[in-house]
Amino acid sequence: MSHSDRGTDLAAIAEVMDAIARAWDAADADAFGRSFTEDASYVTFVGTLYRGRADITEGHRALFRAFTKGTRMASETLSTTFLGPDIAVVVGRGDTYKGRRRPALAKIQTYTLVRQPAGWRVAAFHNTRRRSLMEAVQFRFAPGTRPAATA
Repeated sequence: MSHSDRGTDLAAIAEVMDAIARAWDAADADAFGRSFTEDASYVTFVGTLYRGRADITEGHRALFRAFTKGTRMASETLSTTFLGPDIAVVVGRGDTYKGRRRPALAKIQTYTLVRQPAGWRVAAFHNTRRRSLMEAVQFRFAPGTRPAATA
């Protein structure tokens, strides 16, 4: 893969991430689901596992009508790592919110994307709520557990 291809791929992956946020903000479960592969896995921060695009789409259709109704998505990409020409792992922070004030991003998210004929799609997603206080206590009493990136 040439360097220019990498830039094109990064832009295409960023567009997938933006499409996910736009679909969330619009409560459009069908558009949300289109960003995932047919056989994608999706793990929520409470541990719910959705398997496949249809399950992800219908689960979010119900979420958009209930718990997440009226919410918006905020996110930022921390890193994108290519595992080959057709596989990329995106690690980021994100959260949902209501109103205009963007929250502190309290969740750490991992997206594994694959290149398909129709473009880049998410094959696996995992969402974990960050527990900052617990993390700070852990680092204080076991400093060796602090990741090198935060040292």
